[in-house]
Amino acid sequence: MSVTIKEVARASGVSPATVSFVLNRTPGQVIRPETQERVREAARALGYVPHGVARALREGTSRVVLLDVGARRGGPILEGFILGMSTELAAHDHSLLVQHGTHDHALQSAIAAVSPRAVVDISGPFRHVNPGAPEGGWVYGLASHALTQLAHLRDRGHAVVAFGAPGPHSDVPHDRLPHLVQAAERLGLTAAGVVTTGTDRDSTARAIAELRQRHPEVTAIAAVDDETALAILSALPKLGLAAPGDLAVIGFGDSEYGALWAPALTTVHVEAERLGAHAARVAIGLEPVAEPTTGSRVVVRESA
Repeated sequence: MSVTIKEVARASGVSPATVSFVLNRTPGQVIRPETQERVREAARALGYVPHGVARALREGTSRVVLLDVGARRGGPILEGFILGMSTELAAHDHSLLVQHGTHDHALQSAIAAVSPRAVVDISGPFRHVNPGAPEGGWVYGLASHALTQLAHLRDRGHAVVAFGAPGPHSDVPHDRLPHLVQAAERLGLTAAGVVTTGTDRDSTARAIAELRQRHPEVTAIAAVDDETALAILSALPKLGLAAPGDLAVIGFGDSEYGALWAPALTTVHVEAERLGAHAARVAIGLEPVAEPTTGSRVVVRESA
């Protein structure tokens, strides 16, 4: 049986799209040299042989840029990023094609069908706008947004925090968790575990109760997204708890529902549209107008 691109991705610790970029020298991508070498070494070790789609990647000359969003669900950050990309591309006579899902064959089929000018893996721009930058995302990108989120808790006097993430019922990637853990360390906070939300309030309440039993010193929870934060807020009354007095909760993404909750959700707003425009210019080989700043700020409401 032939080796698949997913197996190479798994062995090298990157996404299938990144494997395609490296092995086919896709234009418009900035990938660290050590990452490229790791991918090539994994491909050699596994005996991976690219198929006919490789030509489409190497010779992509259409005015289409393909954005692979994987399993990420919709929300203000993803929607803003897509809007920023599509608007910037349209200004340069290009179009954006958005590919959803985690099936590698679907991505490869899309590439073969449109022969895109470039393929953008959504995880790249959100980890760091320039993946080759030595700052590794702590000035720009997803890691910096984790600092924004946790710095608010630190400034409010919290020293021991936990994180909130959706459970196995969700297909949302947990790629924010490592950044939250590292951000806590950078800020001198103690990270005390993860609250995994369930499919209902009772299961989420049990998860919160278990966390508090193991770590009674926890005074705040930073969630990977607003939906997870709202699930935690909805479960607190079942335990006789309230935010922020008993447990502060901060979300991520600034969804429209956070402001309607009681207590209103404190969250992080990401300038995703600007990041999308930046990614679009990089994808088609244009110099960015200006290097984005951190691009995130806390929307202070009532929950934290």
